[in-house]
Amino acid sequence: MSLQSTDPIADLLTRIRNAAMVGKHEVRVPASKMKKTVAEQLKKNKYLTDVKVEAGKPRDTLVITINKPGENCTINEITRLSKPGRRVYVGADDIPRIKSGRGLVLISTSKGVITGHEAVKQRLGGELLLKVY
Repeated sequence: MSLQSTDPIADLLTRIRNAAMVGKHEVRVPASKMKKTVAEQLKKNKYLTDVKVEAGKPRDTLVITINKPGENCTINEITRLSKPGRRVYVGADDIPRIKSGRGLVLISTSKGVITGHEAVKQRLGGELLLKVY
């Protein structure tokens, strides 16, 4: 079985979604800069509890704590918007609001991966990565 994925962000989101659905508190994924950045943004916006990188021999591992034991998961839905077969780009005026502002959109801009709210403030457009609420 190959460890390579054609869409590493979708793989990350699927692992988080599956772990949350069965009640796991922690998930481990092969690390990359983009996955770490996405996970850090989710942590910063309080959808994840903790994100750590463990050093490994073939490659590092990203250890993501979804929630603490005894707490409910804060993620109801997490979905990939832009896919390798169909990229979705938006301008600063077209950034969607998720659940009347209660949700979150992550956008890959020229200034890095930021939330939709920050992108509107900075007047930046880019590739829609994911939505979460």
